[in-house]
Amino acid sequence: MIDVFFQYDFLRYSFYTSLMIGILAPLVGVFIVVRRLALLADTLSHITLTGIAFSMMMARYYPAFAAINPVYTGMGFAVAGSLMIEQLRKSYAYYKELAIPVILSAGIGIGVVFISLADGFTTDLFNYLFGSVAAVSRNDFTAVAVLTAVVSLLLLLFYKELFFLSFDEEQAVLSGIPARALHLMFIVITAVVIGISMQIVGILLVSALMTLPVAAAMRIAASFKQLFLFAVLFGELSVIAGMTAAFYADAAPGGMIVVINLLILGAVLSADRFLKRKEKPVWTSS
Repeated sequence: MIDVFFQYDFLRYSFYTSLMIGILAPLVGVFIVVRRLALLADTLSHITLTGIAFSMMMARYYPAFAAINPVYTGMGFAVAGSLMIEQLRKSYAYYKELAIPVILSAGIGIGVVFISLADGFTTDLFNYLFGSVAAVSRNDFTAVAVLTAVVSLLLLLFYKELFFLSFDEEQAVLSGIPARALHLMFIVITAVVIGISMQIVGILLVSALMTLPVAAAMRIAASFKQLFLFAVLFGELSVIAGMTAAFYADAAPGGMIVVINLLILGAVLSADRFLKRKEKPVWTSS
């Protein structure tokens, strides 16, 4: 594998991109899980699929669209979907959670129509659904590197505000924190991370990389900062082991990464049961 790794550029780009995604997805996933928005990742991933299907449909009828990378179209749809979710949250002030299944249903329905008009499931669409190391180019690697730096900086700058909003939104608003603007920023970040992660993990599996490492980390973390540390550790471990297993098994990397995450979660839960540890909420910031 080492010889092949240095022989083909796309393998190096895929591996380095996977390492960055292994950091980004769990970082965003921590806030998604503690804010009980786990369905948000699934919703935006389906919206991303709708964007990709739209790009392929347009390329079939208008060849000029073939020059546009479907990844960026999907990412644009995901960002638009996140803005629509925020708008619906304003319309349903007392039932804000309703916004997510509404957009999820819309994404699935419209996506199916676009897929059928784009001549059904093609090899390219299959790769986007389940991930493919061959789909990552040098330009994709550069884009992911830039987005990783930007997203990490934003999460670092607004860490305290996001922490406050995650556990006591009403008090955060009373304290003067711009909750609506921060929530909008967060769901846009989530949409972007899903968009850049789908080439490796796949659209249908990207939410697993955001939630499974966090689920395992919550069982052993003693503080909120430790939750980030363990979530990223498990995310990176699953990416490295999953990519390696996918290489030798000639399987989709996204599926292997999810399987490794499930094994990690199973090991942590088994250890909990053996040690008879009780669940404890992670609420301190230190």
